[in-house]
Formats: sequence, structure tokens, C-alpha cells
Amino acid sequence: MTNAQHSQVVQKQFGEQAAAYLSSAVHAQGAEFGLLQAELAGKSGVRVLDLGCGAGHVSFHVAALVKDVVAYDLSQQMLDVVQAAASERGLNNISTVCGAAERLPFADGEFDYVFSRYSAHHWSDLGQALREVRRVLKPGGVAAFIDVISPGSPLFDTYLQSVEVLRDTSHVRDYSAGEWLRQASEAGLHTRSTLRQRLRLEFGSWIARMRTPVAMSVAIRALQQSMGSEVREYFEIEADGSFSTDVLVLWAEK
Repeated sequence: MTNAQHSQVVQKQFGEQAAAYLSSAVHAQGAEFGLLQAELAGKSGVRVLDLGCGAGHVSFHVAALVKDVVAYDLSQQMLDVVQAAASERGLNNISTVCGAAERLPFADGEFDYVFSRYSAHHWSDLGQALREVRRVLKPGGVAAFIDVISPGSPLFDTYLQSVEVLRDTSHVRDYSAGEWLRQASEAGLHTRSTLRQRLRLEFGSWIARMRTPVAMSVAIRALQQSMGSEVREYFEIEADGSFSTDVLVLWAEK
């Protein structure tokens, strides 16, 4: 599949579900928002790029603390939801721009901060996107990436990627912490710190949010039930299919 074809899949998957992501508790809540806000405390003059913004939750949480935020996403329908919600909330310093993470339409050194939450596993080329992040950051600029990660174990990795793509065909890869560190370094970003979190996903809403076809949903449940006890225990798979997964918060500097 070419990058252009993958972009079409992403736009179709998320454009049709834009409103669902605005109201999703998984996306609207999270301890990481406090980390982003703490980083921006007392920095009212900075510019922030919310990369792969989805329904705009990062933008909404940080807008009051900074000069302005650019909410950037591949789905124009997502951006329409962001713009409408920002207007309703009186957040007039949020603007929206449509495009891919691998080709940012911004000048070199345009942003003080780049934040990206639950987006990178959809990017067709993580390394190229990270190089673009470095390019648009000012010297000394800071990036924060928050995403589901692979545990690293081949068995756990195979299971995780399988259920992810069955649920959502726009999924590319949940990278391991080691892969993140290597790709960030190769892109010229200096990793400042990493933090692991655990994310609980309720199966029904997780499936409904992407309108996963019944056949795919049944396949996920069959896979969950047929895996060995080590997989079921690690991902804390419950009888209804709900489970937990790992999340990485990576801070990097230019």
C-alpha cells in the first residue's frame, strides 16, 4: 500500500467517527494532560503544534496557557469538529491545518512545542514524521509523544498488532519503547525522559468508536480467547474482551 492509499484509509476511518472521538472518555481524559500543562506553566508566549490532533483534546487542554495552538490532522472532518468545539469553548487561539505528519506545511523553527497523543501508530513513516517534528521546532524546542506501545516481547507484539489492525485497518504499528528511542535519536531529537502508563480499554466502546465490522470484532474475541495464559494475563483480558495496554510518554528536545 502506498502512502497516498494509506492516507485515504486513515481519512475514511477517522472522518466518519470524528464526533465519537470528541466524546470518547479514553481520549478526553488522561494523566498526561496534567504533564503537558505543567510543562507549559508560565510560558504564555509559546506556539504549540498538536500533531495528529484527532478531536482536539490536547489543544483544548493547553490553549489557555499559550499564545496559540495549531491543531493538525489528516482528516478534515476531525478538524471541523475541533474548530466547532473550540469556538463553543471560547478558545479563539486554536487554528486548524489539514495534512500528513510526514509532510508538515510549516516553516523551519515555527513552534516552541510539538505534542502528539495517540496518533503516531497511524503514521506511514514514523522516522520521516520525527524528522519533520525536529525541523519545525525552534532550537531548544520540546516535543512530547504519547502513544500505545508494544511490550517488546515477540509473542505480545504479534498479538497486539493483530487485534489493532483487526479493529482498525488504518493501524500501522505500535512501536516498542526501544524503537521509539532509536527513531527519535536518528531523527536528531534528544530524549529527555520517558514514562510508562497503563491504559484500560472497555471492549464495547473501543469497537464502537471505530465501527469495527462484526466479523472483525468476532475475530478479535476469538483471538483473545485462544491465546495462552501469559497473553491474557499481561493484557488483563476480561470475559467481555476489555483489556489493558501499555502507553509511553516520551519527552524530547531539539
